Amino acid sequence: MPLVNFSNLDFAQVKTTLRDYLQANSNFTDYDFEGSNLSSILDVLAYNTYITSYNANMVTNEVFIDSATLRENVVSLARNIGYTPRSRTSATATVNFFVNTDAITPSPASLTLKKGPVARTQGSFGNQSFVFCILEDISVPVYDGIASFDDIPISQGTILTNTFTYSRRNPDQRFILPNVGIDTNLITVTVKANQSATASVKYSAQDSLFDIDSNSKVYFLQEIEDERYEIFFGDGIFGKALEEGNFVTVDYIVCDGDSANGVNSFAFAGKLSYNRNSLGYNVTTGISLLTTSTIAAGGEEIEAVESVKKFAPRIYASQNRAVSANDYETLIPAKIYPETESITVFGGEDLVPPQYGKVFISIKPRSGDFLPNLMKENIKMKLKKYAVAGIVPEILDLKYLYLEADSKIYYNSNLAPNGAYVSSVVQANALKYAESTELNKYGARFKYSKFLKIIDDSNDSVTSNITTIQMRRDLRVVLNSAAEYQVGFGNQFHIKSMNGYNIKSSAFSISGITESVYISDVPNTNRTSGSLFFFTVPSVNSTTPTIIRRNVGTIDYENGIVTLNPIVIESGKFKDGQSIIEISACPSSNDVVGLQDLYLQLDISTSNFETIVDEISSGLDPAASNYVVTSSYSNGALVRA
Repeated sequence: MPLVNFSNLDFAQVKTTLRDYLQANSNFTDYDFEGSNLSSILDVLAYNTYITSYNANMVTNEVFIDSATLRENVVSLARNIGYTPRSRTSATATVNFFVNTDAITPSPASLTLKKGPVARTQGSFGNQSFVFCILEDISVPVYDGIASFDDIPISQGTILTNTFTYSRRNPDQRFILPNVGIDTNLITVTVKANQSATASVKYSAQDSLFDIDSNSKVYFLQEIEDERYEIFFGDGIFGKALEEGNFVTVDYIVCDGDSANGVNSFAFAGKLSYNRNSLGYNVTTGISLLTTSTIAAGGEEIEAVESVKKFAPRIYASQNRAVSANDYETLIPAKIYPETESITVFGGEDLVPPQYGKVFISIKPRSGDFLPNLMKENIKMKLKKYAVAGIVPEILDLKYLYLEADSKIYYNSNLAPNGAYVSSVVQANALKYAESTELNKYGARFKYSKFLKIIDDSNDSVTSNITTIQMRRDLRVVLNSAAEYQVGFGNQFHIKSMNGYNIKSSAFSISGITESVYISDVPNTNRTSGSLFFFTVPSVNSTTPTIIRRNVGTIDYENGIVTLNPIVIESGKFKDGQSIIEISACPSSNDVVGLQDLYLQLDISTSNFETIVDEISSGLDPAASNYVVTSSYSNGALVRA
């Protein structure tokens, strides 16, 4: 009898299969398999089969990048398709200091800040102390007795050096950096003819075989086991080959990843020197306190296994060229700007009116809300070697589409101590949803039914909720200058009244009018477009507005676009160092999407969670005679407070 149904890894079933096989053999007809030594033998055979099957299953899983779990295997499989995982990244900051050389003898003409440690954290940061370094010497001249070191970029970590002597007699020679936590962006490789030579040549990192020849002084890098890195050089065809006796020096920084992000106070820990009459002098006096231009940011941990499994196949599919939107969305976070938290890319042909020949990119960085202009230019420059000729990339600033919830929460007073407790629990759960990955990304969708369920499930006392949603954009304005403004919501507006006042704004002042004014709308009969007007109110809760200027702009209800004609704005609401006008509208659908470059945010701080005692469920009013009715269609005040 052959062994059958041998496709599972359950020990008991393996043992049963083996026992049935032996019982079917005439030589073992009279044996008691449960009470004899054969039972122990079957246990051993079953265990052996079980372990062998388990190992075979795990080995098979580790062969494919989708099912592999060990980092070493995932990295190896990614390497086969040309993908190098991102290394740990050092937090970087910029500092300033100056040196008064009046008391230094002999007087220096310039000062040199030596490579290595430059600054340390002032005190402790998160119960840790950090050292920040530079990889190359920095020299500045002395003017009027002052040497100024301005905007010096420093990187967190410790500088280490490894040296290798190349020998053709060792065919298995490898250049392995033995440390964990290396920032591969801060590796410096130099090669000398031999160890005693004085002249050295700096080699640059290369990740492809394009644009190099047999004389290109480049090195290649790959991650190996235990999160370490190996350097290898060209073969004389792709990249210059090493020669017998070449002495290789590798300087690199071992860092702590994101642990040092946010450090903003430093103490000087560097070494200053100068030469005079062929003699070297160290400087230890006249050094000012360090001031911080840019706080430490950008530190990251090594790329996670899940990220490698996600990006490696996509990078391979893009073939290192940016043609489709997916190519851009893959190349930028994987190869150009690893600090990308979320990215959206769309072609100019999708705009109204279309802009052919352009691709628009919007990036949400991990730290902060906006990309610095210098970083935008760096990304555009690095994209040139991937992008198709004739396609112009444009990097847009992050645009937030805020959602505001107005929720009336009915609760059973017998099951909760008070309404404030219920409101706080609901707000906490709503905040978790607002901070979840479901919303904090481009192309996100606010799911209205899910949000209602979150409110209902927040506490056993909650019996129901009536929740309305408003969309808001913060329009940044230029003060005291004539300008035309347009703001898009990416979602269709709901027209609550043909008499107008469907959109609301915060107060602002304009040239020629002394009172604070507000914006609102009046729809056309086609219900797809309308006109804007300015009005004033005696108070924010007033229902008696006075229209002071009509036809000041247009509104597109279908596309959710508000356009203001040229106007001189003198003041607005001050927020985050900017003058803005808050404009809000009711969406046609409560399921709001973040279209194209709009980044969806549920703004809990401006949302309202009001509790109402459900007297029916509480038994206070079984006949519902005094039931408090909440409208699902209320428009509220005419303006934003």
